Amino acid sequence: MSQMLLFPGQGAQAVGMGRELAEGLEECRALFSRAGDILGLDLLKLCTEGPIEELTKSCHTQPAIFVVSVAARTALAHFAGGALRVAGAAGLSSGEWAALHEAGVISFEDAVRVLRARGQFMQEACEATPGGMLTLIGLTLDKVQEVAKASGLEIANLNSPVQTVLSGHADRLAAGEAAAKAAGAKRALRLTVAGAFHSSLMQPAADRLSDFLQAVDFHAPKCPVWSNVTGRPHTTPDEIRRLMVSQVVSSVRWTDCFADMAGTGMTAGFECGPGTVLGGLAKRIVPESSVTSIFDLAGAQEAAKLMN
Repeated sequence: MSQMLLFPGQGAQAVGMGRELAEGLEECRALFSRAGDILGLDLLKLCTEGPIEELTKSCHTQPAIFVVSVAARTALAHFAGGALRVAGAAGLSSGEWAALHEAGVISFEDAVRVLRARGQFMQEACEATPGGMLTLIGLTLDKVQEVAKASGLEIANLNSPVQTVLSGHADRLAAGEAAAKAAGAKRALRLTVAGAFHSSLMQPAADRLSDFLQAVDFHAPKCPVWSNVTGRPHTTPDEIRRLMVSQVVSSVRWTDCFADMAGTGMTAGFECGPGTVLGGLAKRIVPESSVTSIFDLAGAQEAAKLMN
């Protein structure tokens, strides 16, 4: 059974994340130090002590989650006895950058720089146009599309067959809630986010990211990495650069990504990083899948046993 690595995105952050990994393994602690030098701050202290208001800022949380995710993957490799043999990788939203790093597409240092810039560009787009996001539970895709059309919102995340996220102008969220309830949604919940991620309101951020990425080296992936935009594996470095810009304004097709991975035989793997969201989504998309979450040393040790 081929094994995969999955990486969470913005929203998975929590004060305390990465503490055990950094305290227990020097190679994990070194990752925080390297990233902190680039960011010009004590990243380990921010992750482990907060305050949450600073950690939640997109320019901080995106590189922070990336570093915690790479640290979790590093701990897994440590307890597994060395190099990992990974059949494929994918990441949700900003987590896709960790998947690209896993595949050797982008260096650790460049990924930290990109995620700081990406987060800053997105935060500034949020401040320019107030927006928000709405999670819908229990609606089929055709019903979600009807809700989006009726409310003037856009589909931001296709997380599982029964969980979708809408995104758009803040003054359209109430209409989205009403339309969702009328369509029979079990729940319609506003997310605590800075703005309308993965919608056309992020176009200014995408434009700036496009310019920023021109100076970043991209390499051919050493293992398949699934694109949030297409739900299929990435191909060439140039296409990866283009799709990672489009990703900022496009729907995250996570259901397609995971289903396609499972279709190639990857139904078992590891979620590296804070939280356990991706493991839960995996079960909803492919019930026979098995995804073990790794966010501390105990989790890494137990996961390593599954690889032997």
